[in-house]
Order: sequence, then structure tokens, then C-alpha cells
Amino acid sequence: MKIDCIGDIHGCYDELLLLLYKLGYERKGELYFHHEGRKLTFVGDLTDRGPKSLAVIDLVSELVKTDLAYYVPGNHCDKLYRYFQGRNVQQKHGLETTVAELNALDNRSYKKVKAAFVNLVNASPLYHNLDEGKLVVAHAGIREQDIGKVNKRIKTFVLYGDISGETNSDGTPVRRDWAQHYQGDTWVVYGHTPVKAARFINNTVNIDTGCVFGGHLTALRYPEIKTISVPSSMPFVEEKFRSFPS
Repeated sequence: MKIDCIGDIHGCYDELLLLLYKLGYERKGELYFHHEGRKLTFVGDLTDRGPKSLAVIDLVSELVKTDLAYYVPGNHCDKLYRYFQGRNVQQKHGLETTVAELNALDNRSYKKVKAAFVNLVNASPLYHNLDEGKLVVAHAGIREQDIGKVNKRIKTFVLYGDISGETNSDGTPVRRDWAQHYQGDTWVVYGHTPVKAARFINNTVNIDTGCVFGGHLTALRYPEIKTISVPSSMPFVEEKFRSFPS
């Protein structure tokens, strides 16, 4: 099983196309194929903050619908899903950029994007358990004892990480370093917490290299366990990247 996992895109559509090209995918019509039969896997947070969230939704939903890709939702995906359901969600931390794109659409186009995204989320699992249990793709990660299970506690962890209940100065949750304590044999590929370079620790790989904050958009090739990245066109925002003790 040959898979290319792509980290948090956050509306960086142009960088996504560059990364697909660099990974060796070829465009045929509106879709992308690999001559080796590799399959894309998106680690969530397709939208918000970046300039082309709706284009990302359109491409990823088509790739998943045609069985050319896997997808798992991230916390931003979950928030946009609740927005489309008419729930009372706050339009901040990036959702406002996606809503601005939506508000610029005519009614027919709006309904098309909404249907594509809602169907994408509804058709996708909370996390993917792939290659006979050798690889798990989960937006913010997962503890080894929770692999194969789904409940409310695990959903919170997979979407938001190991949150402490405290908040940072910018209003985001304080996240504990769960990967440091991971002891499973299964590879866990995740994103959610921006780092300047893909972080490998204990059979886990964080591939959110902060494209929307001026870093890179990164893919992990499996089973090679090799990363491939393209640089961001966005301004670099140092404070958005997390550093871990070495």
C-alpha cells in the first residue's frame, strides 16, 4: 500500500497543486493520478485562514468521491461542518476567511460547495486505520490504546489533541505533547500543531509544517517514511510555530 499523506492545507490551494506535481501526480480532467497507483490521504483542516479554501474543498471532495484519496476531518473542518448545519459557531480563528469566500458566491454555487463538504465529512471516518493496522492517520493524533475505538473522548482528542483545559493568549487550547509518550508499533501521521519541520518521534509524524503561516506544505510518503515539501507563499509568522524540547 503506497500512500501520500498531506498535512494541514488551510486554503493554500496553489501550494497543494505544487506539492501534487512534486509528488508525481498528473492531472487528468479535474482529478490527479499517480503512475505508481499511490493514494492521497488528507490529514484534515482543508480550510480557513488561507486564500482558496473553497478550491481545496472542491478538489479534495472530488478525489475522495472517486476513490483517489482518503480524508479525515480536523477541528477546522468540524467547525465549518457545524456552520453549514446552522449551528452557532464563532467566525474567528480563520473561519471568517472561509465564510467570506462563501458569501461571495451565488446561491447555486454556495449550495454546491456546502453539499460537497457535508458529504465529504459524512462519508469519512474520524481517523483512518490503514495497511492492516500499520498506519493510522488522525488529525491531531491518537493514543495507542484508543486505536480501533471511537467515542466522544477520543473524538475530542483526535480533533483537538491532548488539551489541558487551559487556553493560550490567542485563545487556542493548551496542548500537551502526547507523541512524546506514544509507545505503539503503528505509525501515526497527524498535523494540527504547526512545526517548522516534520517532527518524528516514537512512530509518530507531525506533518503540519505551517503552510498558512509561511512555512511549508508537507507530505509523508508511506511506507517509505519520507517527507516532501513545498514552500509557502504566505507571510512567515514565527509565533504560530511550536518548538519542542530536544
